[in-house]
Amino acid sequence: MIMRPDDANVAGNVHGGTILKMIEEAGAIISTRHCNSQNGECCVAALAQVERTDFLSPMCIGEVAHVSAEITYTSKHSVEVQVHVMSENILTGTKKLTNKATLWYVPLSLKNVDKVLEVPPVVYSRQGQEEEGRKRYEAQKLERMETTWRNGDIIQPVLNPEPNTVSYSQSSLIHLVGPSDCTLHGFVHGGVTMKLMDEVAGIVAARHCKTNIVTASVDAINFYDKIRKGCVITISGRVTFTSNKSMEIEVLVDSDPVVDNSQKRYRAASAFFTYVSLSQEGKSLPVPQLVPETEDEKKRFEEGKGRYLQMKAKRQGQAEPQP
Repeated sequence: MIMRPDDANVAGNVHGGTILKMIEEAGAIISTRHCNSQNGECCVAALAQVERTDFLSPMCIGEVAHVSAEITYTSKHSVEVQVHVMSENILTGTKKLTNKATLWYVPLSLKNVDKVLEVPPVVYSRQGQEEEGRKRYEAQKLERMETTWRNGDIIQPVLNPEPNTVSYSQSSLIHLVGPSDCTLHGFVHGGVTMKLMDEVAGIVAARHCKTNIVTASVDAINFYDKIRKGCVITISGRVTFTSNKSMEIEVLVDSDPVVDNSQKRYRAASAFFTYVSLSQEGKSLPVPQLVPETEDEKKRFEEGKGRYLQMKAKRQGQAEPQP
């Protein structure tokens, strides 16, 4: 796919949400194919979680995106897909890796979309691959359980907030789910939701920094429930933590089934996005430090700091030469 001007921000870099949407589409195709590879009840693979996704290099207008997906593990009811995105400059032939992501899907019956089917086992290419996948499966399952307790959290507007506070940059987007957002079965594509989440996170980051900003990474996007056609979704974002050169933004997605009085508003998804601030020349700039005011904001700041230090230590460990 060639990247066009409507895929990019004002600096000419492709939106992180556009790339996330491409990644999810590739994952959905390969996992749906696999889950229907044996004779049995027809199904569609629904996105359950996106693990941490790093934006390794920017993609620009005019470049071609190459997206490849591979199934790396299957449990009884879920599929792990690893996706790589390469960008190609078609004038020079230069290619570079821009993104790596791990996604988890579950197969839902076409006869009853609330029924999760069993996944056909995958054939592993080397010894030990299944055990490695099982460890990743248990880790992401535990992480999902730890995030559900935040599902009642709501972002409330504040009048006349001070600069650099959480309230000053927090933003929301309200979107009516239409047919073009959905699968043939009337549920929102995971990639559509992720693109909207990145859009809101980008607005929050730009308001906080007042500079050009780019997505640096996305920490585990969790999908808690399906979003149906006709629902009104509210995507809300707020800064939770700032380091010297990056900011963490929490994004929450709530779905309101306005045409169904039997169902109440519910939390559909959540994630943490990390953004960096850039100059007009594309060089990294210091990020204005967040001023948490309430006890909840101070608690979220410390939690964000813990995630930042944990990831920083992990990157340093990977960079160290192996004996």
